[in-house]
Amino acid sequence: MTGHVWSYKSPAGRRDGLDLTGFKVEATDGSVGKVDAHNDEAGDAYLVVDTGVWIFGKEVLLPASTVVSVDAEARTVFVDRTRAQIKAAPLFIRENHLTDPRYREQLGAYYGYGVHGTGGPTGGRVI
Repeated sequence: MTGHVWSYKSPAGRRDGLDLTGFKVEATDGSVGKVDAHNDEAGDAYLVVDTGVWIFGKEVLLPASTVVSVDAEARTVFVDRTRAQIKAAPLFIRENHLTDPRYREQLGAYYGYGVHGTGGPTGGRVI
């Protein structure tokens, strides 16, 4: 696959301008939490997911490339990662996610892309 970690792979039920805030997030093996915030900008799209009590209120940042589909009627976003992969993700630092390029590179690497968030998947391994 080629592409960019901060872009959606395909529309798969997602519509421009659709507010995903409050949507449930489903990993490949179960519920992860709810979308607390999202950014839909091309090349900089992501979801901030509040995991609630599942991992003690931790928030995680999921790049748009992890989104497989969106069911607007059921208000659910489906992602292509397991709960364990999401739980092990780098700590979400709200203050840094927009301003620190090293943090963005770390997330891009974790979610299976090269250092700058482009290139092929690495299976979720940190490279």
